[in-house]
Amino acid sequence: MQKRMAALYVRVSTEDQAELSPDAQKRLLLEYAKKNNLITCEEFIFCESVSGRHAQKRPEFQKMIAMAKQSSHPFDVILVWKFSRFARNQEESIVYKSMLKKDDVEVISISEPLVDGPFGSLIERIIEWMDEYYSIRLSGEVKRGMKEKALRHGYQSTPPLGYKAVGGGKPFVIDEASYAIVSYAMNLYDCENMDETAIARKCNDLGYRTKRGNLFERRSIDRILRNPFYCGTVTWNGMEFEGSHEVRISKKRFQERQKLIQARMRPAKSRSVSTCRHWLSGLLKCSICGATLAYTGGGKDGYHYFNCWQYAKGYHRGTSSIPVKKAEEAVIEYFDKILEGADFSYVRKSNCSVNNEVTVDQIRKELSRIDMKSKRIHDAYESGIDSLQEYKENKERLNDDRSKLEFELHNLLHKKKEKFTDKSEVLKEIKSVNDVLKDPDVGYEEKGMLIRTIVDQIVWDKENNKMYFDIIVH
Repeated sequence: MQKRMAALYVRVSTEDQAELSPDAQKRLLLEYAKKNNLITCEEFIFCESVSGRHAQKRPEFQKMIAMAKQSSHPFDVILVWKFSRFARNQEESIVYKSMLKKDDVEVISISEPLVDGPFGSLIERIIEWMDEYYSIRLSGEVKRGMKEKALRHGYQSTPPLGYKAVGGGKPFVIDEASYAIVSYAMNLYDCENMDETAIARKCNDLGYRTKRGNLFERRSIDRILRNPFYCGTVTWNGMEFEGSHEVRISKKRFQERQKLIQARMRPAKSRSVSTCRHWLSGLLKCSICGATLAYTGGGKDGYHYFNCWQYAKGYHRGTSSIPVKKAEEAVIEYFDKILEGADFSYVRKSNCSVNNEVTVDQIRKELSRIDMKSKRIHDAYESGIDSLQEYKENKERLNDDRSKLEFELHNLLHKKKEKFTDKSEVLKEIKSVNDVLKDPDVGYEEKGMLIRTIVDQIVWDKENNKMYFDIIVH
């Protein structure tokens, strides 16, 4: 009788701590192959390093299936410790086994022997169904346990940058080395008017890294600035409580920062000041089409100017170009005239939202959408479509969005009647900004941040040689 070639598929689930290790599975599979006159070789031993209920998330599994489906398939049998190692999703298991059966490749579970005939197939289906049921039930138990722990004010999430876990559900403790990064980032934002992108760049230049050892980016700095854990509030899956961990940031400072974040919040697709090339970048608009005037130039003649990017693309005839120096002087001259007594108008802009038309109903609808998205990404993870890493990243992103919307909703619901800002107060703000714009020792980032606190946009009408300012008050 001709000996058959066997492939070995080894996988350990992170859900089941009691099952055999990869080495133990491999040893037992090799012993089974030897006893049953099956040939094995190292090339056809597939060890999965990741867990997943869905085959698309298992590269070694996909590699094995692809080899088995070759016209001259190199092996005739696939050995697994349990059928659940092959697939925990019954539908998927049937699909792949049927596919392999057409190519005369058999799947054998060495710990779950089957009888020949229809009863063997029935028993196999029952085993697969029980494996899938076990996986779903275990997931539910884990989720219930985590919720119960949160209700008891237990610490179960990963500690944020600046803290470390001590185990046993005890409060996280401060890690001095990494907390210095958190403190540095907060001080740059709170005290030095630096935006998130510039802070990320500074941290990276100093060799600082995130909790996972990655470079900082705008989003990672934003999470630090918005995380209420640093002022004592623990949140988990929509629940929150006052923790007993050590904090060095007062709630007042945290709340003031959230107001500042809302005041500085930029419309979608707009850029951070630190990513622009000039403090007027993004503020100047074309009077013909309304597009932003782009900063350009710097050739051999050193000529710098702003020009409408749509004109540069040929979308309209009239140009809106203006030399950078002329634009700077025009802005400062406009503020000087206001401070000398010239009349001007301004618009109050709510700090709790960039768009004044955002309503409570709209925010609630968006929160409902986020809840639906959260359920979908959880279901995708439970079904094995997404990996644990993908699930964590998606969950963090949705939690960030939820926090922003909840903050806006809270402000709208608890907003007291705002007092009308006296014009003299507005003039004080304009003078403060104008003094900074005139100072040659102040960098463009700080100038850009400050002018954006009082100016929403500046429309440049080249034909009439005039600028129109939208002054805003937060």
